[in-house]
Amino acid sequence: MEIVTIEKRTFLYVCERFIEFTKRIESLCNTHVQKVENWLDSQEVCLLLGFSKRTLQYYRSSGKLPYSQIGNKIYYKPADIEKVIADSKIQNQSSKQIMPYEKS
Repeated sequence: MEIVTIEKRTFLYVCERFIEFTKRIESLCNTHVQKVENWLDSQEVCLLLGFSKRTLQYYRSSGKLPYSQIGNKIYYKPADIEKVIADSKIQNQSSKQIMPYEKS
């Protein structure tokens, strides 16, 4: 075993530099961390939208619903699910006026 002695001033300088180094590393890591959303799996999406597994497959195959796959498991972003819902809304046609029924 070898023992090395250094001056207190040198030791404090090395400790200071090490703390500075760790702060830089943490800063770099924090700037490159992406926000992770709560992704939904196929079962959750089927329950949420009232879809069958086959309908969900159709939406994936037709490109209407983006997805990511890890192994055999498929995941969906909540924002993409919301977009499918928004695109599926039936828009009211205000240009057509409903005329009351009149007996002639």
